[in-house]
Amino acid sequence: MTDPRPDPDRLLRLLQAEEARASRGRLKIFFGATPGVGKTYAMLQAGHAPLAQGIDVVVGIVETHGRAETAQLVKGLEVVPRRTVEYRGTTLEELDLDAALARHPALILVDELAHSNAPGSRHAKRWQDVEELRAAGIDVYTTVNVQHLESLNDVVAQITGVRVRETIPDAVLEGADEIEVVDVSADVLQQRLREGKVYVPEQAERALEGFFRRGNLIALRELALRRTAERVDAQMRGYMVERGITGTWAAGERVLTCLGSGGDPARLVRAGWRIADRLGAPHVALHVEAPGRTERPAERERILHALTLAEQLGGQSVVVTGERAEEEILAYARAHNVTRLVLGSPRARPWWWPGGSPVERLLGRAGGLDLHVISTPGTESVPAGLPLPAPSARPRDYALAALVPIAITAALLPLRGVMTTVDVAMIYLLGVVLVASRMSRAPSAAASVLGIVLFDVLFVPPYGTLAVSDVRFVLTFTVMLVVALVMGTLTGRVRRQAQAARTRERTTATLYALSRDLAAARQRGGLARVLLRHLHDLFGGAVMLYLPDDHGVLELVARLPDQHLGDLAKEHAVATWAFEQGQAAGLGTATLPAAEALYVPLATPGLRLGAVGIRPDPAGRFADPDQRHLLEAMIGQAAVALERTDIADQARRVHLLAETEHLRTALLSSLSHDLRTPLGVIEGAASALLEEGEKPADVRRELAASVLEESLRMNRLVADLLAMVRLESGELTVKREWHVLAELVGVALGRTEAALAGRPVHVELPEDLPLVPVDEVLVEQVLVNLLENVAKHTPAGTPVDIRAAALPGAVEVQVADRGPGLPAGMEGRIFEKFERAGAAAAGAGLGLTIARGMIMAHGGRIRAGNRPGGGAVFTFTLPIVGTPPAMPLDPDPLPAPEPAA
Repeated sequence: MTDPRPDPDRLLRLLQAEEARASRGRLKIFFGATPGVGKTYAMLQAGHAPLAQGIDVVVGIVETHGRAETAQLVKGLEVVPRRTVEYRGTTLEELDLDAALARHPALILVDELAHSNAPGSRHAKRWQDVEELRAAGIDVYTTVNVQHLESLNDVVAQITGVRVRETIPDAVLEGADEIEVVDVSADVLQQRLREGKVYVPEQAERALEGFFRRGNLIALRELALRRTAERVDAQMRGYMVERGITGTWAAGERVLTCLGSGGDPARLVRAGWRIADRLGAPHVALHVEAPGRTERPAERERILHALTLAEQLGGQSVVVTGERAEEEILAYARAHNVTRLVLGSPRARPWWWPGGSPVERLLGRAGGLDLHVISTPGTESVPAGLPLPAPSARPRDYALAALVPIAITAALLPLRGVMTTVDVAMIYLLGVVLVASRMSRAPSAAASVLGIVLFDVLFVPPYGTLAVSDVRFVLTFTVMLVVALVMGTLTGRVRRQAQAARTRERTTATLYALSRDLAAARQRGGLARVLLRHLHDLFGGAVMLYLPDDHGVLELVARLPDQHLGDLAKEHAVATWAFEQGQAAGLGTATLPAAEALYVPLATPGLRLGAVGIRPDPAGRFADPDQRHLLEAMIGQAAVALERTDIADQARRVHLLAETEHLRTALLSSLSHDLRTPLGVIEGAASALLEEGEKPADVRRELAASVLEESLRMNRLVADLLAMVRLESGELTVKREWHVLAELVGVALGRTEAALAGRPVHVELPEDLPLVPVDEVLVEQVLVNLLENVAKHTPAGTPVDIRAAALPGAVEVQVADRGPGLPAGMEGRIFEKFERAGAAAAGAGLGLTIARGMIMAHGGRIRAGNRPGGGAVFTFTLPIVGTPPAMPLDPDPLPAPEPAA
């Protein structure tokens, strides 16, 4: 029996939701079918009412569109100044969200909820501004048209031929505390257009011929009214849940056809659909599977056919499990606010059969529900509620059941003179319980009868006959038989319930395993293999996956097993139809049923991703709704996973494009600066040399030196760019030879002598430093780049320190300075392309990137940091690979050269 007490968990959720709503502002939406119905006018009128009651009301933003009546209503209301935004040479006006939050009125009026904010605004959409206002505890009145709802976008486009770009999520409408429909007839709205109350006359004429055609207006009006009715119905059901109302309120019709209640299932479905169609109501076909009953295969087939028929007629099929069909039917009806039940008339029951039929039991408990009982003359169905015969037990079960009383008899017979008959009866009863707990009802009853006979013949006087001298033993025999029957029935029921639980557990485990493997896959190929493997393991047969190519044409990308399935062209056509129409087709459906496989679209809301073809083993497996729903759930998970990979690929492409654009901008900026400066110097020096008149020799020499110096500077920039290209293309080759590190340092110092002029350079290289296997040209360039970096970014006269130390299997080199050091957070980014320590820093920002690439080509690492006491330090390691050659002893080694300070 259904517990009428409220569910404490549900009460807790309701309290939590109520607390969350109490902290937010209320939202009232003035909802209309099209522009011009008077939503803004109605919102302003409604805003004056609380203002007259002393409530703080302001206008956040209202678009009057030049309508004098609307503008007149704005007067008397405080208006929050709008925020101006410059965009592509145009000044746009938007809701000033920060000003509204700072003003914090009790109620704010915000027009055009679906409006897209100007670029640079905090939120992309105005509905997001409204959500922030509500989160701050401010009540909001707003307006929106039905064509702006995201779920109806395609429908509106099909009706009007116009795709609305500005939409709001349906959740915004669902989350509104109140919806007020602002409605006028199509004739009145067209008259307003002609009078210029909606658009200027020129626009009005075009609108009457397009979007505002009479048929469009009628269809949009119906959409708006239906959507509002759905919202009101959801509010009513929410109210019933909050108040713990378990009955049915017939505010909107819903028809539930109950299969298995008697009659022909297909005839019941058709009758239920006709009733629902006349009422314009949703139709659901429900079948209750009782764990304690076994359906005949023919009856099961008829029910499965009826469930499929319900879906083909546009309804919904539902299968639930429960001991008592009427309780499950009432529970579903009350949970979904069903108003009408359609049942089949059961056959007459035997006079001795206990209880009533489901129809009779529902009549006594279905308060508030209308029952339609459909007669089915000549039906072959059995009386409703009568358990169908269970599968017959095997002979082996009867033999094992008989062994128990026989074994008890053999054990107790020698003790017949010692034990009392009561003790013997209890042991026989224990044996009956043991058999009944392990086997079905028929073997249990057989064991009970055999035990009674043996007990009566061998242990009840007079021995050797079935006669009973004491009438009390008749009661004992009856108890033994009843216990066997009851225990057998209960055991069978528990066994079937356990089987149902195992089936549900396998389904859950299957979906979990698929979800886990899909989450682990990152590419489309991996997702395809995971999906095909799981579908093939579960349903057998053949599985195929079709995905669209770059041109949107569906193609077969994978199949399991790898073999052809019938006529490939015909099967491909069925898969294409399922993909394009978004509906299942092929085997077992009403669309192209001659196909060898069932084709199900891979799709998410608003996105078609492909199609899956599957030929199960056996072929009729998907006639079972449970198997069909499991397939749809698995394909739905795969569709979401495919959408995830597509979104990830798009995000990577967008990131790559943004990174490319950033690098392009940085390269152009760097080249424009680093080429323009030397070109300007060269141009000026060359112009001076070409001017008429004699110039002193030292002036000409200085001008020529400037040309040479800037030419070398340009040459270094081009060399850096070429080196960067070689690094990124992988064309850089390392020619390792054994070198003395001191010699490489000396060459680098010689090449940077001019750049380091005036700076004290301290070199600390241990005498026992091992030889290093390096490409001398590359390592010298690394040192040169680091030293030039010091010269560019440190004040003149500050010292430069070069140190080296031997590490296990490597040599570590440091180049340090006493300049301003690196900004916080730049230690890792300083090696990125075109990255410079400051906006005014000189250079193209490639030197350190090239140094990192060359060190990494040697298998080493380079890092940057700040020194204690100020300054930056760059440290790199050079691995020692192989055995260095033997070096002759030199009593007087040459020190590393140092440039003049």
